[in-house]
Amino acid sequence: MNLFKYGNALVVLVAGMLMVQGCGQGRDAGDERPTVGFVTNGIASFWVFADRGANDAAEEFGVDVAVMMPPDGSAGQKRMVQDLLARQVDGIAISPRDPQNQASLLAEIAANTHLITHDSDAPESDRLVYIGMDNYDAGRMCGRLLKEAMPEGGDVVLFIGVLGQLNSDLRRQGVIDELLDRSHDSTRRDPVDKVIEGDTFTILDTRVDGFDFARAKSQVEEALARYPDVDGMVGMFVYNPPQILEAVREAGKIDQVTIVGFDEDAATLQAIKDGAIAGTIVQNPYRYGYESVRVLAALARGDRSVLPESQIIHIPAREITVENVDGFWAETKRFLGEEAN
Repeated sequence: MNLFKYGNALVVLVAGMLMVQGCGQGRDAGDERPTVGFVTNGIASFWVFADRGANDAAEEFGVDVAVMMPPDGSAGQKRMVQDLLARQVDGIAISPRDPQNQASLLAEIAANTHLITHDSDAPESDRLVYIGMDNYDAGRMCGRLLKEAMPEGGDVVLFIGVLGQLNSDLRRQGVIDELLDRSHDSTRRDPVDKVIEGDTFTILDTRVDGFDFARAKSQVEEALARYPDVDGMVGMFVYNPPQILEAVREAGKIDQVTIVGFDEDAATLQAIKDGAIAGTIVQNPYRYGYESVRVLAALARGDRSVLPESQIIHIPAREITVENVDGFWAETKRFLGEEAN
């Protein structure tokens, strides 16, 4: 069964089921099977793969896992974390939505159980390890995709769910630095409210949608109206490229605006096949879930050898273009098809 056509409705349904199942789990006194929590930063098709990885690792390493997808951002993360802590879970893996303002929540987790981060890091917290891709390098990979698709350069608008979340900030900066042929510096931060000019590329704007899919599309529509001669658009969260594609197509500019993005939404992959999107940078959310539970399972049993000295487990990003999209999409469909069965 192909689930792609069901889109966001599927994700909401799956997330709701996961939250209900998570609240029903718990560890009885004397039960030697550890219980761990895996908390995402929201609801998206991206996290369905992480859920599969988390549950595969739970089965392999003999733990129970509660996968939780908050529909309401930081507030939902706090509510779910406190529920997990009340159940005295043996570890929590979280993708911090707002690490600076969640400092006290992260400290509470670390004080009561094993804390690790995935997808987006909080290096100033007491987390034991970060599991995920190098978002700055991935941003530069995305920038290279756009440079290859636009060898003459041009004016570009960036679209992203949030800023202030470390993976978002690093990803955006990586794209900018690559387009402007700058040196490698993941600590650099360009302002959001200014035009950023280089020799061949100009970043006109960065549009932030707050994980609101409808707003994500309207942001593209507004950008097309404000910058009618824009040459390129970059969508940096999983839902951004499909929203860019839809708005650009409706504006009749599909042959005028070059689009690149992140992640493996079905609409993005189909558009790469069709030539409407030049390419996308994909993560490996399955490995995020799998590695998070593997590490937490070991920590729950007192094995700290799973923690690297660097306190980082990087999962490499991949570049998907028309040359390799068919093979990647077949792999993606197998995961989702199994989820349906």
